[in-house]
Formats: sequence, C-alpha cells, structure tokens
Amino acid sequence: MISVKRIYEKPSRNDGFRVLVDRLWPRGLKKENAGIDLWCKDIAPSDALRKWFSHDPRKWMEFKKRYFAELDDRSGALDCLRNAGEDVTLLYGAKDEEHNNAVALREYIREKKDGGRT
Repeated sequence: MISVKRIYEKPSRNDGFRVLVDRLWPRGLKKENAGIDLWCKDIAPSDALRKWFSHDPRKWMEFKKRYFAELDDRSGALDCLRNAGEDVTLLYGAKDEEHNNAVALREYIREKKDGGRT
C-alpha cells in the first residue's frame, strides 16, 4: 500500500516506511522531528519543473505529464524505494494536498506496477 501524507502531520504506526520525496527540506521542520526513514531527493521533480508548476492546479495535468517523463528518463529513479517494504508513505511539504509531487509519484508508481501507461 502506498499512502501520501504531509510531512508536518504527526507520524503514525500505520505509515509504514516513511519517505520524504521533496528535493528541498520542508521549512521549519527539524530533521530529528520528521520521523522519516529515507529522504529520496532524486525522485523529486527537477527544480525547473517545480518552479514552473508552482502548485497551480490549472497546470496539474501538464505537470504530471512532464514529471512522469522526467522519471522515465531517469534510469533507476525508483531504486530508492526498492527496499521500502509493502507499506510506504510518501511525504511532501506542500500545502496543497491534491496537487503535489507525492500524489503524482504515487500515481506514477501505480501505473508502472499495473503494466505501464496508455
């Protein structure tokens, strides 16, 4: 199971393996209080894509398209998640709970697991 959670929320036993998938460390959060098992910066969108998107919901579909292309071009992009186990929580810092890279990444992983995108 892959869950998505804002890193500022309190860790839970149900989170499983907690992976921060942002390139930048979340503002105002001390590393010792984050409760993460892994910080996987290389799986995050490029700085250029992140800045272009700027969490604008109108750009969401195009953001996902570009982000998925970036992931496809990075051989081994998902390698950091290989030993994460069955239950994984992808952590993000953005305020927008629906339009962020962790939500997009979960969709990408599910599509890859189901045999690819159409």
